[in-house]
Amino acid sequence: MEEYRGQDRGQIRLERGSFLLMLALVTVMFLFLLRPFFSAVFWACVIGLLFQPLNQRFLKLWGNHPNLAALTTLAVCVVIGIVPSLFILGSFFQEGAALYQRLQSGEIDLGRYLERVREAFPAAQLFLERLNPGMGDVMEQLSGAAIAVSGYIAQHAVQLGQGALKFFVSLALMLYVAFFLLRDGPALVALLVRALPLGDKRERLLFAKFAEVTRATVKGNLVIAILQGALGGVMFWFLGIPGALLWGVVMIILSLIPAVGASLIWGPVAIYLFAVGQWVQGLVLVVFGIGVIGLVDNVLRPILVGRDTKLPDYIVLLSTLGGFVLFGINGFVIGPLLAALFIAFWGIFMREFNPPQTTSEKIDSAAGDA
Repeated sequence: MEEYRGQDRGQIRLERGSFLLMLALVTVMFLFLLRPFFSAVFWACVIGLLFQPLNQRFLKLWGNHPNLAALTTLAVCVVIGIVPSLFILGSFFQEGAALYQRLQSGEIDLGRYLERVREAFPAAQLFLERLNPGMGDVMEQLSGAAIAVSGYIAQHAVQLGQGALKFFVSLALMLYVAFFLLRDGPALVALLVRALPLGDKRERLLFAKFAEVTRATVKGNLVIAILQGALGGVMFWFLGIPGALLWGVVMIILSLIPAVGASLIWGPVAIYLFAVGQWVQGLVLVVFGIGVIGLVDNVLRPILVGRDTKLPDYIVLLSTLGGFVLFGINGFVIGPLLAALFIAFWGIFMREFNPPQTTSEKIDSAAGDA
């Protein structure tokens, strides 16, 4: 009898182990299948999280009509977020194509601009030569690199414009998935809580953290980036710098990087203005960049991002940079999100598996060691 029971237990363990192995394999294959649509699905999830409160309001307003509520919420998302973004991106691609043509024709010679900077600041050239005899050609190398990078950026802007069909297919897929996430979001979360074997309380805590960090990161970083890029673009236009809209959009993208962001654009432009003798314009740009554009980052980012994500500023910076390296433009959300989940998991572990010792336990432990 005991032998049969032992065989039954062994058979059950084998079946469960085989099933779990197949479950993991099928899950990995399914995720691999969705890999080409990662960006579209990811941003559909972001839309579902950001606009779920608005969807709930529409649901209460119109009663039991979830399809109508989700469609209306999606329409609001398109009007306030996607249409303006498409307009700005279209203008960005047009200016990028124009810049590429001017670079190809020689109308814009970045090497000549860098040469003027070197002539205006000869001390920097002497310093490089004394530091290393081989450093005398650094400016020439930077000139060639600047031309190559600018041409690369402008050329890829043209290619992105030509790939509009693929972009709009991804956009349609994102909106399609976002509709179902808005409509069925709470039910899907409840299903995941039931399916995952982490404990319902822990899972709800982690899902709440996921939603909180995603909302804070997207809303905070986008608001800051748009403000910094808009302010920088307006100042470029005011100073008569060509391609103000193009550089404004570039500053929006770079402003997603904490601390340095937009200064990577307005800083070199200010140096060039000083080099060509336009001291007033250069001084105005420096003061505006530090006092206004930089102030937006220093004041708003801790309020909109750091406070809600409950992450230190250095963790936000490192996780954002790491996210950009690993996930591209999506990294400004994924990086801080992974950092927040890392801290949340370790917080649960310390609280449940390694709680702080009470005073009596510490005394007993010390006595035992003695």
